[in-house]
Amino acid sequence: MAQMNGQGKAGHRVEPAASDSTDVEAGGMTDEAWQAIIGNDASYDGIFFYAVKTTGIFCRPSCKSRVPNQTNVRIFRNARQALEAQFRPCKRCKPDGLRLPDEEWVAQIEQWIEGHYGETLTLGKVAELFHGSPYHLHRTFKRVKGITLAEHIQQTRIGQAMTELRTTARSIMDIAIAVGIPNAAHFATVFQKKTGLTPTQYRERADRAINESDGGMRHESH
Repeated sequence: MAQMNGQGKAGHRVEPAASDSTDVEAGGMTDEAWQAIIGNDASYDGIFFYAVKTTGIFCRPSCKSRVPNQTNVRIFRNARQALEAQFRPCKRCKPDGLRLPDEEWVAQIEQWIEGHYGETLTLGKVAELFHGSPYHLHRTFKRVKGITLAEHIQQTRIGQAMTELRTTARSIMDIAIAVGIPNAAHFATVFQKKTGLTPTQYRERADRAINESDGGMRHESH
């Protein structure tokens, strides 16, 4: 941790980690440091920083953000080391006075959505994960991308559904569940609104296109 030979709250010593940054599972996290994180203890600010691997963000111990899963936490002695490890500063607590540009923040959120679109996602949940208010996230995302976060999530889900319909034999219901729209009727309505076709029509058209392409290649080979 930063200045690992320093003193934590009430004079308690924070034990040194084996390297500049250490994964929790490798033994770099002390109980004292974890208690500082979950307690938002400002007396540890400047002693260490912590980063969350699932979001790519690093914070001060005093950050009022959602408590992370301990196994996803990495500890750094200073902000420079966190930046060198490709983590970005929290927009809420601004570690070491650093401010993450809005464009990078939105890009982080987009990348996270690519791996989590199948989950139940709300503006509030995403804002909490990425250490911002729902209002700020809504306004910033729309300014940067030209669409709202909800619209982006829906586009991502329908795009993935289109891929699944073209390339797999999974049932439409299974695909709807997998992309995070578990109500079949709602999925069909949203899909048709975005593509102009029902999921069944889209799959049939894709199958015809593939068959026609295969037939054309066979004809050319003669």
